[in-house]
Amino acid sequence: MADADAAAIRASRAEWAAQHLVTYLESGGAQGHILNLHDVGGRTCTTHCLIRYTGRKSGQRYIKPLIYGNFGGEIVIVASKGGADSHPEWYLNVVSGDTLDVQIATQAFEASWREPEGDERHQVWEYMCHLYPPYISYQQSTSRRIPLVMLNLQTPTEIFTIES
Repeated sequence: MADADAAAIRASRAEWAAQHLVTYLESGGAQGHILNLHDVGGRTCTTHCLIRYTGRKSGQRYIKPLIYGNFGGEIVIVASKGGADSHPEWYLNVVSGDTLDVQIATQAFEASWREPEGDERHQVWEYMCHLYPPYISYQQSTSRRIPLVMLNLQTPTEIFTIES
């Protein structure tokens, strides 16, 4: 999919995504963790986490809501960018550092990350496509291999706020 097409899809959902983030943050994670994404091809109970990372150029802190799965005790997030031909900025920022923070519902942790390889990657990809079927069409629409990021939760930290 051309980046312009993916950008149009993201723009049409931008208000929804911004409100989702505010709801998640203002509720301390009590709301926004599980959403019904059936209207966009997802499941009725789709789990979302928040990641907090530092911009590799700006040094600013950012918070991004993402669909996640739990595979073998690790949290999995997908750098799909709706099937765009370029990686999402959050992914480029995450891979430029050693750790990031993740909030799942009402609990937050510092986490290390890694990218699965080989057969493990195939298994994780299949699992994530089961959780959110649109990932299949996202991958078909781009020549880039959509990255998977596996998070190993470590030290508990304070839940995210709008100011963090």
